[in-house]
Amino acid sequence: MLFSFQNPTAIFFGRGQISAITDQIPENARVLLAYGGGSIKKNGVYNQVTKALHKYQWQEFSGIEPNPHYETLLEAIALVKEEKLDYILAVGGGSVVDGCKLIAAACCYEGEPWDIVTRKTPVEKALPLGCILTLPATGSESNGNSVVTKMATREKRAFGSPLVRPQFAVLDPDTMKTLPERQLRNGIVDAFVHICEQYLTYPVEAMVHDGYAETLLKTLIKLANSFDQQDDEWRENLMLAANQALNGFLGAGVPTDWATHGIGHEITAYYGTDHAATLSIVQPSLLRAQLKQKRGKLRQMGRNVFGLHENPFLAEQTIDAIENFYNKLHMPTRLSHIGVGNNEQLKPFLKTIDSRDYLHDMGEHANISQKEIKEILVHAL
Repeated sequence: MLFSFQNPTAIFFGRGQISAITDQIPENARVLLAYGGGSIKKNGVYNQVTKALHKYQWQEFSGIEPNPHYETLLEAIALVKEEKLDYILAVGGGSVVDGCKLIAAACCYEGEPWDIVTRKTPVEKALPLGCILTLPATGSESNGNSVVTKMATREKRAFGSPLVRPQFAVLDPDTMKTLPERQLRNGIVDAFVHICEQYLTYPVEAMVHDGYAETLLKTLIKLANSFDQQDDEWRENLMLAANQALNGFLGAGVPTDWATHGIGHEITAYYGTDHAATLSIVQPSLLRAQLKQKRGKLRQMGRNVFGLHENPFLAEQTIDAIENFYNKLHMPTRLSHIGVGNNEQLKPFLKTIDSRDYLHDMGEHANISQKEIKEILVHAL
C-alpha cells in the first residue's frame, strides 16, 4: 500500500452540538444558510441554527432538492455573489452538502459552473464551508466529493476537491428523530454500498482496511435488523457508521470500484429514483456480472460479514445475502420494482447509456463500459 491521508474536518458529534458552530465560523463572516425542503423548521433544527448565528450577518437559501439540481444551485450562486456572502453553511442531508460544495467552488469561478461538475476545469479556490448533518448516508459532511444533477440533460455527475471539504461538521443524532423511515433505510443502504465500493474488489492483504470495513458492514446489518429510530444509541451508531463509511480512509491505498454508483447515478437522472434504491438495484446484478474478478473478496465478505460457511458456492451465496439484506430493508433489487419490467421499457434508457461518452473504464479493473453497463441493466430487470 502507498497513500497519503488527511481529514481536517472537525467533527462535533452528539446531542446539542449545533451551538458549536458559533466558535467555528469567523466572526466577520457573511453567511449563506442553505437547506432543503423546510423540514428543519418543523423539527427545531432551524431555530437552533439561527440562534447560533445571532452575531453573524446571514441570509438563507432553501429548496435544494434530493440529488441537488444544478439549475437550483445556480440561483444560490447568484445570491452569494450579489450579496457578497463569503461563508457557506449547509444544513441538511448529503444532497444539501453536495450542492453547497458546488456553490462554494462556483462562487470563486468566473466560467460556467457545470465545467466544475464535469471536471473540465479543476477547483482552484472555494469559499469556506461548514455543515450540520440531518440525515446520515453519504459521508459528504467530511469528504471533498459532490454529486450534482443537471435536469436539462438528465445528467448526474460527480466531482471532488479537498478545497470543498467542510471545515467542520455537526453530527447531532437528535436531528434524525423525525425523518421518514424511508430516508433512514436509504441511508443504511447508501453507507453499506459506499463501504462495498472500497472493500469488495480484490484481495491486497490490507488487513486494517478490511477489518474496519467489515466492522462497519456488520454494524449496518445489525442496525437494519434492530431498526429503532427513537433509540438514542441506534441513531448515534448509524450516524457515525455512515460518516466513517466515506471519510476517505477505507479507500486510501487500496483498489476501489464505484461502478455501482456510476450506473446508479444514470438511473436517478433518467427515472428520478432515490439514489440508494438505484444502488440496491444495480449492485447484485453487477456483482454477478463481475463474479470472476470479485470472487476472492466476495468469499471473504461471506465468511467475515455474513458468517457463511466455507463451500464452493460461497461467493454466489454472499451476493444472495447482500440482496436479501436489501429485501429485508424493503429496498428494490430489480428494475421491475421501480416500474421498468421488460426489455422494451428499458430500451430508451439503454440508448441514453450509449450517448454518455463518460461512461467507460469503470470498476477496479477499468473493464466496465457502455456494453457491460447495458448487460448489467438487462440482468437487473
